Amino acid sequence: MAIAGVRRLSSQICRNPFLSPISRSIISRSSASSSGSAKVADRIVKIFAIDIDGRKREIVGLSGQTLLKALTNHGLIDPASHRLEEIEACSSECEVHIAQEWLQKLPPPTYDEQYVLRRNSRSRVLNKHARLGCQVTVTPELQGMVVSIPEPKPWDTP
Repeated sequence: MAIAGVRRLSSQICRNPFLSPISRSIISRSSASSSGSAKVADRIVKIFAIDIDGRKREIVGLSGQTLLKALTNHGLIDPASHRLEEIEACSSECEVHIAQEWLQKLPPPTYDEQYVLRRNSRSRVLNKHARLGCQVTVTPELQGMVVSIPEPKPWDTP
């Protein structure tokens, strides 16, 4: 009922001759997006994470958030360990390993992501399953994806 009221109001506003075309398009886009907004339940994506003890845990992420956020919300990655938002200053502490069958469902890693992973690996060789959790966006297509949290590197442990 409220959505119908918003649609009616926005259509009345858009017919106002004193509004610029840009204002009309902004109002019509915002009313269209609010009417088609998904419920939180529709955005839930269940992912399986294998922690460093080898236990398989079901975690819940929301479509559009990063894998890092989903893992930190469930206590699998320490949120204080990943305070850096820009990849240029990244230390790869949010590295995860993606199961083989899910790799092709993810966009390929960027050059910067590959560089960070290679720079911070023990052998300086890129593990094809390694991705940065902060660079993977959770989408509905990833429902059931399996990721593992690798052991911390010696220089990451206190």
